[in-house]
Amino acid sequence: MPDRVSLLGCEIDALDLEGTLTRCREIIESRVLTQQVSINAAKLMALRQDERLREIVADCGLVNADGQSVVWASRLLGRPLPKRVAGIDLMYALLDLADRENYRVYFLGARQDVLETAVARTRARHPKLAVAGFHNGYFDDADSGTVCDEIRLSEPDILFVAISSPRKEYWLAEHGKTLGVPLMVGVGGAIDVVAGRTRRAPVWMQRAGLEWFFRFLQEPRRLAGRYFVTNTAFLWLVGIALVRRALGAK
Repeated sequence: MPDRVSLLGCEIDALDLEGTLTRCREIIESRVLTQQVSINAAKLMALRQDERLREIVADCGLVNADGQSVVWASRLLGRPLPKRVAGIDLMYALLDLADRENYRVYFLGARQDVLETAVARTRARHPKLAVAGFHNGYFDDADSGTVCDEIRLSEPDILFVAISSPRKEYWLAEHGKTLGVPLMVGVGGAIDVVAGRTRRAPVWMQRAGLEWFFRFLQEPRRLAGRYFVTNTAFLWLVGIALVRRALGAK
């Protein structure tokens, strides 16, 4: 297992994208059922309010720093994470890996029309990719058994779960061990990006840690509270941790 960095009470793997891919390949080859989770500032704040979510993340076998602010905070606090591993970048990299290694992939999440477009685009980019199946994310808890059966019977090596948080974490924690999938990856809104329904920020904004602002400009009503309230709370907690670290060093 790689080293983990403790940031505001959350243990995060000190892995860049290349190291994460190596770990993912080891997981698939070992067939050890592993849930991956991506951590950004909003999720770090959610963990402080949601004990069940905190327990789920602590039990995940692979925890990546998704937000650039998380990486910067780790550096300020003296336990630096190497680089951000964005969910969409990890998904693209895993699709390339699956194409090379003949791994089977399954997509779960998004609206049906968006999902179909994303799968069609993925197949166009990777004609030989083994797409084991796909199912939209709009199903009730009562239908979870049917969805689980579909996934299990398709025998994928990688399951991409594009359902909003914390539902995807709850769902995977409850049903993941019954699916028989070695690698279960939470990719959030990545399906919308693949389908062309949501645009990614320019590279310079990604590097500057402003991808959140680019998303906000696309969906201001939905994201206003999440970004401005939680980001402010995150900065406050990082500031407190910095002061405590400085006092402890004296």
